Amino acid sequence: MPKVDETMIGFAVYEDSREYLGISEVTMPEISNIVEEIQGAGINGKYESPILGQIEPMSITFNFRTVTRNAIKLLEPRRHELDLRAAQQNQDPTKGIVGVTRVKHILTVVPKKFNLGKLATASAADVSGEYSVVYYKCYINDNKMIEIDPLNYIYYINGQDNRWAEIKQALGKN
Repeated sequence: MPKVDETMIGFAVYEDSREYLGISEVTMPEISNIVEEIQGAGINGKYESPILGQIEPMSITFNFRTVTRNAIKLLEPRRHELDLRAAQQNQDPTKGIVGVTRVKHILTVVPKKFNLGKLATASAADVSGEYSVVYYKCYINDNKMIEIDPLNYIYYINGQDNRWAEIKQALGKN
């Protein structure tokens, strides 16, 4: 029987092998395909067709409890190579054993906006930064699951290049 995924135990964010402390939450990028509305002769109405490997812009948001040097460092107008690591709890329901799934996210991001939050006594400042994701890769227990690199024609999902080899060949980009 498959394991039951239960919860996130914890996570850490790194840049240049240094951990970013003080991040309270991360809103991960949404992978959304570009779609074309299809209509015409022989079609009764309209439908949307996702375009192979073409994605909408991706963003990631980091929430900090307070204004920190690390939060401001991510505002530097350059590419930031980030490594997010998560420990997720799972359970084998037949054996009653609780285990850990390792998830690793590799991202290249560029700052879009920075919110300095609020000032209030005895409370979090709710500082946040939003970043454009120009490269994304995800591993689960060291197995590559996703790699998206729009600048290099890479769209790898669940062990497959999802027709990009064929598309690159058609474009003369081998």
